[in-house]
Amino acid sequence: MEAYLDNAATTRAFDSVKDIMIETLSMDYGNPSSKHLKGMEAERYIRDAKDIISKRLKVEPKEIIFTSGGTESNNMALIGTALANKRRGNHIITTGIEHSSVHNPLIFLEENGFQITYVPVDSYGKVITEELLSAVKEDTILVSIMYVNNEIGSVQNISEISKKVKAKNPNVILHVDAIQAFGKYNIYPKREGIDLLSVSGHKIHGPKGSGFLYIKDKIKIKPILYGGGQEKGMRSGTENVPAIAGLGQAVKEIYENHEDKIKNLYHIKKSFIEEVSQIEGVTINGAGDKLEDSAPHIVSASFEGIRSEVLLHALEEKGIYVSSGSACSSNHPALSGTLKAIGVRDDLLDATIRFSFSVNTNMKEIGYTVDMLKELLPVLRRFRRH
Repeated sequence: MEAYLDNAATTRAFDSVKDIMIETLSMDYGNPSSKHLKGMEAERYIRDAKDIISKRLKVEPKEIIFTSGGTESNNMALIGTALANKRRGNHIITTGIEHSSVHNPLIFLEENGFQITYVPVDSYGKVITEELLSAVKEDTILVSIMYVNNEIGSVQNISEISKKVKAKNPNVILHVDAIQAFGKYNIYPKREGIDLLSVSGHKIHGPKGSGFLYIKDKIKIKPILYGGGQEKGMRSGTENVPAIAGLGQAVKEIYENHEDKIKNLYHIKKSFIEEVSQIEGVTINGAGDKLEDSAPHIVSASFEGIRSEVLLHALEEKGIYVSSGSACSSNHPALSGTLKAIGVRDDLLDATIRFSFSVNTNMKEIGYTVDMLKELLPVLRRFRRH
């Protein structure tokens, strides 16, 4: 049997996504900047995708900029906003549990004269609001906080954070990395006080290499790519029409019967946590007092006495696919900053596995995974002791 439980890394594309991409690759393959019929056919896919996404977010189509994915969206949001607003200030606030596609652009900005403040989180991965507010200053231009943490699934109260931050400094621009949240939550940027929102397509059963950045109208932001002036000059380069069309279709389908999908994900998560928690030497990280306090699709579990990489490959041999952390950083092994930030014991930092689910996950996969953990853990622990 095979159990793919690494959906926070990437998801299998919907069949409808594959179909529309094939259509744009084989039939409607024109350059959307071309003035002839083929170009107009290609442009229609871009326009349709913007309409789908903007209606879902309740924003204007002109506020959506297509990108190559979450990393580019985050880089554009952070670097573009910092450069456009540096006369007003050079202070940026973030947390200690952000994804590397936020953390590393901020290191770049720090090297170029910007001041970065990292606010702490509690043991559940929630931002300590008092610490955040005390960090806001007159020269703070940007606050960047992820909606859902990609390793432990902690969820931030973005509306409350935005309201309090902007009450202290109305000029602060709020960027939200929603790469693990979009498709799991109904997100409405204008209602929640979000100025910039990053989304990736392959986390919601769309194609890799697709994503978008919501930029609230009137927000000052500089492009980080220059060229032919596509996407209103914000993202030059011939548009990736197949990816954009696939992204639009994925957004449409992921939100169909959305409440039922999320209810089922929480049922799967609850069953998995209940079963795994009964195994000796297992700790669930950052889950919160209530199941709904964390995202429906991510479980972080530490396995005492076993290195995460050893367990990952042992599960792989059984056809079970999981992650030992953020897949985007898997080629650069390092102890998780998120796990350190929430106070996970030192001996468990390199003994933690992330299990992540999707609309394709079923209870048979969960049962099989639990059975294999019960079978493998005693063997691996005994092997380590020798």
